[in-house]
Amino acid sequence: MFTDSVELTVSSGKGGQGCVSFRREKFVVNGGPNGGDGGKGGDIWFKCDNNTHTLSHFQKKMHIKADNGAQGESSNMTGKSGEKKVIIVPPGTQIVDMESGEVIFDMLKDGQEELFITGGRGGLGNTHFKSSTKQRPTYAQPGEKGETRVIKLEMKLIADVGLVGFPNVGKSTLISTVSNARPEIANYEFTTLTPKLGQVNIGDFESFIMADIPGIIGGAHEGKGLGIQFLKHIERTKILLFMVDLASYRDLKEQIETLKAEVAAFSDTLAQSGYAIALTRADIVPPEQVNKLVNGFLETIGVKATKNDEAGFDDSMPYYIQKSPDETLGYDKTLPYFVAPISSAINKNIEPLKYALFNLVQVNRYSK
Repeated sequence: MFTDSVELTVSSGKGGQGCVSFRREKFVVNGGPNGGDGGKGGDIWFKCDNNTHTLSHFQKKMHIKADNGAQGESSNMTGKSGEKKVIIVPPGTQIVDMESGEVIFDMLKDGQEELFITGGRGGLGNTHFKSSTKQRPTYAQPGEKGETRVIKLEMKLIADVGLVGFPNVGKSTLISTVSNARPEIANYEFTTLTPKLGQVNIGDFESFIMADIPGIIGGAHEGKGLGIQFLKHIERTKILLFMVDLASYRDLKEQIETLKAEVAAFSDTLAQSGYAIALTRADIVPPEQVNKLVNGFLETIGVKATKNDEAGFDDSMPYYIQKSPDETLGYDKTLPYFVAPISSAINKNIEPLKYALFNLVQVNRYSK
C-alpha cells in the first residue's frame, strides 16, 4: 500500500536517575559518597534511505520512543546511555511540525542524517553534593525528562520530469516505454492510482527520473478526481510534460489550458516550471487530421511549425521546438520547449522526445 503522509508522536529518552551510594570497604576510613550519574536519554534521529519508498511502515507506529538512560551505580559508575532511535524515511520526505507547520527537515539525499530531538541529561549522583560541611549527602538528582513532539511526515517524490494529463491519455504507456517503470495499463480512466517513478536511460552513462501521477480532471484543485492529492509528488520537478490527447473530443487548447490552470491553482512555483507538450495517440488519428490538429494548435499558442534536423522529430508531421537550450541563455519558459505528436504504441517520436527532455534536464541541473 502506498502511503505518502503520516502523523507521528516522537519522544526522546528520559535521563537516568543519579545514584545515592557510600563507599563501604574494609580497612578504608571515611569512605564517603560514591554514587554515579545517570545515563543520558536516547536521541531521535532521521535518516534518508534509498531502499525505502513509502511511509506505510509507520501506520501502526503512532508513538516512537527512544530508550531511557539507566540509573547511575555505586563506585562512581555512570549509568548506560539510552540507545538513540533512528527513523528511516524515503528520499523526498519532509518532517513538518504539526503545531507551527514549519518544515523542520527536508530529507533529499541517500544517507542524510539529521538530529531531531536530544534525550534528557542524566541526574548527578550524590558524590557531586559532598562538601566540607555536608560529608554524607543522601540525595541525588532525577534525570531530565525527554522531549515529545508531534510531527507529520510528508513524502514528495524527487523527479526531473513530471507527467501531467487527463486520465487515460497515455502517461502510463509512455513511462513504461521510455523507462524501467511498469505501471498498470488499461483502457479505462484512473488506471494509475498512485505515483510512479521511472529511470529514463540516455546512453550508457546518463539518465533522468520521470514521475507519473494519476490523471487530472477539471476542478481537481477543488478535490475532484485523484490527481490533485498527488500533484505534490511533482512539486519538486523543474520540467513538466503536459500530455494532450489528439483523439479526444476536447479541443487541444482547452485540454492544455485546463491542465495548466489546475497546476497553477495547486502551486505557483510549479506553474512557473519549464514545460513541453506531447500530443498523444498520433497512431490512431489519420495523418491529414494530425497535421490539421497540430498546425491549428500551434497557431493558437502563437508559434509556427519548425524543422530542426538535430531534434530528430519525424518531419512527416508538424512539430515545434525551440533552439537547443544552454546553461547561459536558457530558453523561453513562457512557451513550451517543444510540441510534438507522439505514439508510444508504435514508438513515433519517442526517442527524440527522450533526448529533448534530457536537454532540459541538463540545463536545470547545472544552470545557476
